[in-house]
Formats: sequence, structure tokens, C-alpha cells
Amino acid sequence: MSEHPIVLVDNDDLKRSRLTVLFRYLLMIPHLIWYHIWGFAVAIVVIPTWLLTLLMGKTPKPLHNFLAGYLRYVTHVSAYANLLANPFPPFSSSDSYPVTLEIPEPTKQSRLITLFRMVLAIPALILTYLLLGLQQPLTFCCWFICLILGRMPRGLQNLSMLC
Repeated sequence: MSEHPIVLVDNDDLKRSRLTVLFRYLLMIPHLIWYHIWGFAVAIVVIPTWLLTLLMGKTPKPLHNFLAGYLRYVTHVSAYANLLANPFPPFSSSDSYPVTLEIPEPTKQSRLITLFRMVLAIPALILTYLLLGLQQPLTFCCWFICLILGRMPRGLQNLSMLC
């Protein structure tokens, strides 16, 4: 079995600004608006992308780049919201953010796997749901710890990254 092509990269220094930790959710309001606008566009694009990938055997590069950019952006905003990174995230998908995704260029895909992609994703979606249930109380605890210490402990950072 080969490694998964998408890699979550953590280059964070674990330091946290107590002031931005205190007001983190207020600071996120503009990002939540942009997240929903971009997410609406993704919801429109994802079905045609799936159909084109099914027909061509490869995701068209412009659609791949659009969806990959959204995934990177969501990763940056989620990292900021869950205290996994300190700097305010950009409104674009940048590779320079401390917590980001490395997503390779589109490659040939099996049409059969593409056809049944949502069915095959069910176990991963269940695991994601369970880990997100752990992430929320973990972030709540980390919020207090970051306020007190001014940094994120490495163990909690790793556990949160897993979630």
C-alpha cells in the first residue's frame, strides 16, 4: 500500500498570543463569511468535477486547483480556530501557513473507484465525525491552556492535529 498523496504539514512553533487566543472567535468572523461563500462555490463545482473525472479518468487541472485551494484554506482556518496555529490565516490558499496541506497535481484515477467514491468514503466519514466530537472539547481545554501558558503543549498539538 502506498502513502496517501495528501499530507498534513505542521511547521508551527507552538507559541500563542494570549490576546488573539482570547478573541480568536471574534477574529474569525470574516473568515467564516468567506468560508461559506467559497464553500457554496465548491458545492456547485464538486458534482461536475466528479462527472468529468469519471468520464476522463483524471480531474481537470483548473477544477483540481480550485478544490485543492479550498481544502488548504479550510485547513488554515480550522488550524487557527482550533489553536493549532497562531498567525491570522490569509484569505487565499497559501503554502506558507504553519499548518497546511501538500496536495499533488491531478493524476489518473480509476473510473470504478471514482464511481463509488461516496460509498467508499463512508468509513472515513464516520471516523471524521468521531474525531470531530473529540476535537471540540479538546479545543475548549486548549483555549484555557494557551491563555495561561502562552503556548500550545506539543502533545495536545499532536492530538489536535490527529483530530
